[in-house]
This record gives sequence, structure tokens and C-alpha cells, in this order.
Amino acid sequence: PAVRNSVVMRASGGPSILKELSNEQIAVDMEDALRMNVSAVAVQVFIGGEFESQSVTNMTKLIDAGNRYGIPVLGVTAVGKDMVRDAKYMRLATRICAELGAAFVKTYYVEGEFETVTASCPVPVVIAGGKKLPEIDALKMARNAIDQGASGVDMGRNIFQSESPVSMISAVRKVVHENMSPKHAYELYLDLMNNEKSQNKQGGK
Repeated sequence: PAVRNSVVMRASGGPSILKELSNEQIAVDMEDALRMNVSAVAVQVFIGGEFESQSVTNMTKLIDAGNRYGIPVLGVTAVGKDMVRDAKYMRLATRICAELGAAFVKTYYVEGEFETVTASCPVPVVIAGGKKLPEIDALKMARNAIDQGASGVDMGRNIFQSESPVSMISAVRKVVHENMSPKHAYELYLDLMNNEKSQNKQGGK
């Protein structure tokens, strides 16, 4: 393959604009995932939602197929629109995913109680980035999550909606993998962003 970086591919999907977005099905078969050379697949599970049974079945089918081919499954603890993102819910949802065979679980960071979520889950936990935050706050959230037992972060909007996504992902990496403080990581982000702007200006001359 031309790309060496590991890819975790989303394998479940459903409506994009209809009322109930949790009505998901398996969108990518494990055989297709293998052909695309992914390292793992991800599936959303809506514990407590209208389509909980369906989403759990989606996950267990992918886990069974993944076990045959050696492809791990990431269980994503999606929260329905009428549910609260509290520690009690996250503990339940992450544990259910793990006990049904998910190799690792993605969930939301819960301020003040996240350590109880990671402690009750028998597999590695990574946090979702959630809504767009100021860069320093996103870095603080990543640091707090790692300090409270998370194995990593899976940020979307806090990376690609940043003024400099490349600089931001470099700063997040320093926090997660090199134990850098949010303050120093934010300073690194600003330095990298300013260097990027300077290079772009020079290239535009």
C-alpha cells in the first residue's frame, strides 16, 4: 500500500437529514474493509436509544466477521438526542461495547468523572472531540482524558475546523504521546501556525 498510516474506517451509516439519525445499518462489509487495507473498523452503538438493538446487532456482526479476519472493531458510544452525556451513561455504554467484543471504545469526555468511565471499561478507551472548542481548551481536554485513563483521542472538528489543522494535530500528538502540557502544546500550535502562514506568504510572492 502507498499509505503507511493506520486507518480506522467507519463501517456503519444511516440517514443524513431525516428525523432519526440513529437508524443505522452496516454500510461496509468486513471483506470490503479488508480490500481497502484498513487496520480496524468503527460502528456506532446507541445504548438506550430507539435503535439500540439494531445498532448492537450491527456491532456484533462486524465483531464476528472481524474475528475471522483479525480486524478489530471500535465501538462508538453515540448518544441519542434525548439522552444526557453523563458518567453513568458512558460507563454503561462503554462496558456493553467491550463485553460484546469491541477491541476498543470511543466515548465522550465527562468532566470530573471520566476516570470512573475508563476504570469500568475492560478495553482501551479513546475520547471523541465533540463540538469545536478553542484550541487551548481542546488540548486541556485531551490532557485531562489521558491523565484519567484514556488511551488516545479521536478528534474531528477540533482538528479540521482549527485555523491550522496540521499545527493542531501536531500539538494534540505532543499532548497524547509525549506528555506535553496543554500550555506548551498551545504555544507549539501557535508557532507552527505562524510558520505555516509565513511560508504561505513567501510562496505567494
